[in-house]
Amino acid sequence: MEKHPDDITLRQAQQMVDSWIRTYGVRYFSELTNMAVLTEEVGELARVIARRYGEQSFKPGEKANLGDEMADVLWVLLCLANQTGVDLTEELRRNLEKKTLRDKERHKNNEKLTGQ
Repeated sequence: MEKHPDDITLRQAQQMVDSWIRTYGVRYFSELTNMAVLTEEVGELARVIARRYGEQSFKPGEKANLGDEMADVLWVLLCLANQTGVDLTEELRRNLEKKTLRDKERHKNNEKLTGQ
């Protein structure tokens, strides 16, 4: 995958969110409030997916931006990471290693995925 000059790393995203909060947001909401907000944002994302890919339909005049809803989820997750001291770059790296060690053969041998 080619790197675009405007690409943002996870670490940069965490820093950008922190800078925005300190400049415009006054302070972070509490961790508990942000967890509730994250749940709300995931629900909004689920609503769009249910209407776009599922059996539900949009209401007349209703517009939904899938990318914007995903960005809202990411924003709150970045807030939670910042305020709890989690380095998402490092945690994602570790998580990928864990998944690779645990699942490197499991999915390849799953008849439900391979159709064999």
